[in-house]
This record gives sequence, C-alpha cells and structure tokens, in this order.
Amino acid sequence: MPNRPSLPPTLYTEEYFRHACEGYDEFNESQGERLSRRLASAFEVAEIAAGMKVLDVGCGRGEIVRHCAQLGADAFGIDYAPVAVAMSQSVLGVFDGGKTGVGQADAKNLPFPSNYFDRVLMFDVVEHLYPWELHQSFVDVRRVLKPNGLLVIHTAPNVWYDRYAYPFVRLFRTLNGEGAKYPANPRLLNVAINADVHVNEQSGLSLWRAVRAAGFTPKKVWLDSPPQNRNEGKLLATLRKFLFEAPPFRWFFEREVFTVAKK
Repeated sequence: MPNRPSLPPTLYTEEYFRHACEGYDEFNESQGERLSRRLASAFEVAEIAAGMKVLDVGCGRGEIVRHCAQLGADAFGIDYAPVAVAMSQSVLGVFDGGKTGVGQADAKNLPFPSNYFDRVLMFDVVEHLYPWELHQSFVDVRRVLKPNGLLVIHTAPNVWYDRYAYPFVRLFRTLNGEGAKYPANPRLLNVAINADVHVNEQSGLSLWRAVRAAGFTPKKVWLDSPPQNRNEGKLLATLRKFLFEAPPFRWFFEREVFTVAKK
C-alpha cells in the first residue's frame, strides 16, 4: 500500500491553536507563561537544564520553547504550519530570556547538524504523522541527538482506550441517559477537528515499538489521565479507581501516553 500524503499545513489555523490544540486555555490566558497540566507533566519529564540544546518538534504556539529558554537552555522550535511559526515568533519576540529560534521545517528532514541536541521534545505531535512519516521523523531525531541524548514524547489519546474501552464507556453512559454526550466516533468527543488531523494514535506498546524501530532504547513508557473531578457515588468512584489503576485494565482506560527514549 502506498504511503498516504502528509496532512496539508493549512489544516492548522490560528483558530486550531487557540481553540483546539492542547493547552489553548492556558495559552490564551497567559500568552505562554503558564502550561496546561498535560504539557507541564511532559515538560517536567524532560528535565531541561541550563546549557542544554533543546529542539521542540511541532512547536505550535511556542510556549515550550519559551519555557526551555527560561531555564537557560538554547531552545529551538520547528513546525511545518506557517501559522504556528508566526505564533511562536510572536511569543518569543516579547520574551527576554535565553537563546531561542523558530523556523518552518518538516519533522522528517530536520535542518540541524548531527549530534547537536541534548533533548528533542515531541508533545502532541506523533498522532498527526502517518506511520511512515513518524518513522522517518524518529530516525532524523535520532540523527540530531547527541550520544545519550533523550527523546521525550507525549501523545493522546491512548488508542486502546478509543478502540476497546470507549465502546463500554459509551454504552454505560447511554444507559445512564447521557448518550448524547458520547458520539460513536470517540475522536468527536471533545474536539471535532481531531477526526481530520489525528491519523496515527498510539498505545503504549505501539509507541515503544516505534521508537525501537528507529534505533532508540526506550527508557520508560507509561500512561496517565486527566483528573476526572466527577461527582459520583462511592460504587462508581471505586470502579473508576480500579479501572484506571489496576493492570491490565489501566492499559485500556488511561488516556495519555508518555515515552522517554535514549539514543
């Protein structure tokens, strides 16, 4: 089967970045000074330190590049959507911090020398790349990383949730009279555009295999979920805790996938 063509960058508009892309509420309120829970968790795992060289692949609005520079790193961002580059440059243009740079580039062909970066970050990017694109991107990320450099990934949703857990969740909610809130296609649950731009959602296992196929050594792969903050009875709360914390059920019910891989 021939490789499917890349998604057109015109799908990623300012409207998308301000009203659909993870962390948009925090960005709109603070212009990048504050990160969402999900982005903050992924950023913390990266352990950015002063003097590092860091690349943010799919930098979007630019807030991750900004936070890297605030810690004293030389931080660079690339995105293939012109709107994202313009938004990032705007954010960084008013920021007085460490060395930064943002440019338009393809994740499959990074415009940097080999063995250059201590960290490469890919937050909420891999689900937008077809499998052939993701492999090429990982191979080139490995090229630009220094020996023992780290690739840090966050992606959502966990595809095992959508495929295997969501049908039961939807059935349960329908029996409770909440079916209208749970469409048959889980990609339409929160952000409708995800049905168009999410082309390669991952499980923990598939992401582990993908980084290994590109020559990385996975250090850690784990799952997490956003806080539910539901007002539920004791029985339902107990069931939720069990499904989200006990293997193997949590492998299917957790919503987010994190990976740290070493060159």
